[in-house]
Amino acid sequence: MDSLLDFSNKTAIITGAGTGFGRLLAQSLNNRGCSLVLTDINEDALNATKELLDSKVGIKTMLADVSKESSSEEAVKLAVSSFGKLDMAVNNAGIAHTQVPTHELTEAIFDKQFDVNVKGVAFGMKYQIPAMLANKKGHILNVSSLAGLGGAPKGGAYVAAKHAVAGLTKTAAVEYARYGVQVNAICPFFSPTNIMNIDGLLSDDDRAMLARGTPMKRLGDPQEMVNVMTLLLSPGNSYMNGQMIAVDGGVTAW
Repeated sequence: MDSLLDFSNKTAIITGAGTGFGRLLAQSLNNRGCSLVLTDINEDALNATKELLDSKVGIKTMLADVSKESSSEEAVKLAVSSFGKLDMAVNNAGIAHTQVPTHELTEAIFDKQFDVNVKGVAFGMKYQIPAMLANKKGHILNVSSLAGLGGAPKGGAYVAAKHAVAGLTKTAAVEYARYGVQVNAICPFFSPTNIMNIDGLLSDDDRAMLARGTPMKRLGDPQEMVNVMTLLLSPGNSYMNGQMIAVDGGVTAW
């Protein structure tokens, strides 16, 4: 296997591994020899992901709610106790909210967005980073969004949460780079996973309208996003740090 894509003898945590990017990334890293700790709030989906993987490579699963600090702590403990170390962590778990203009956003919407999308990343890194410092090396990849780089009409609380992910990513990158820990984030444009299953984004007409807003005139396929995630985590990607990588068909080039 090309050393740039060889993840053997590596251990990774992936949150939100039951569906979407998390499931596809689990498959990608598993195919390349990476031991995995997979977490999700949906046990059936998590088990379905595990069934798709090669069991000859180390796999541990854990039911987890990333909005609870204890879930992040337990995931790291499971990785270290099972595989002896933690090389990579992908804070992927996230949710969107029903489209609503800014003046109609509620406290409940904000609370849910920040509980999952922000605390999930913050608490994840809180426990992932010390495990990586023990090895003097590690790579954290946070899943933000193109909404973490700009505005998204009727998505105000989601946008705020994903901008917070950008801030957390850049801060941690600066704090821990000297100790060998890299922290980056991917910022996908709309890609048809479960997070898009909300009013205003669900119908074929809705998605066709979104596609027209890109230079490539299509949405991103989830596998395309995961291909980039795999490349970002590559052992050869050893100098990128603190970056918010847009994978958007050229939207940010307008």
